[in-house]
Amino acid sequence: MACRILANAGLAEDILGHVSVRVGADRMLVRCRGPQEQGLLFTFDEDVRQVDLDGRGELEGWAVPNELPIHGEVLRARPEVDAVVHCHPPAVLVAGVEEVPLRPVFGAYNIPAARMALEGVPVYPRAVLVRRPELGRELVEAMGASTVCVMRGHGITTVGSGPHAVEQAVVRALTLDVLARVSVERARLGDRAADLTPEDVAELPDLGSSFNDLNIWRHHVARLRLSGLALD
Repeated sequence: MACRILANAGLAEDILGHVSVRVGADRMLVRCRGPQEQGLLFTFDEDVRQVDLDGRGELEGWAVPNELPIHGEVLRARPEVDAVVHCHPPAVLVAGVEEVPLRPVFGAYNIPAARMALEGVPVYPRAVLVRRPELGRELVEAMGASTVCVMRGHGITTVGSGPHAVEQAVVRALTLDVLARVSVERARLGDRAADLTPEDVAELPDLGSSFNDLNIWRHHVARLRLSGLALD
């Protein structure tokens, strides 16, 4: 469902992108490439396979993503992380390559996106296919303790933790996309917007994970259902 939501929202075009979730200490479920691959929008249960953090497992005709080290190295380095999303939102790509700063210029329009801008979004500067463990470790280092990372000239990585880790990682990807889309449009219009004042920042409450993550997730599931793309 996470894969379908990302694709339906335009963050994962055609066959690119993948999602993983931790299983125990050293294994994960990850969206693999099937023998009849049709892309993330048409992900089925059988496309999700269990492998270890290096990609070894009973794949039965499926193949792990080329960029499995994104998932394996993040999960290996950060025990608090339970889910990883990697996708390619076009607005984030443009903001990254054009070095458009993701500034906190709006508030209640999207409070999680505003807080993301206030906290700062780390950047992995290499536009490479993260297909080797050492490249995955570079990404982990660039990401630090953040829950999101822009991969310049490439895409994004986001993470989630706890019982709703997948929902959280997906919604963080959607939130980063909102921030990037506004930033790109802001730059196109001349970048005259001022940052939020401290007084306005103080009036932006954290509405909680149920509102910020689960409600947004349910909305996107409903959109899939309306378009006939839901799995239930």
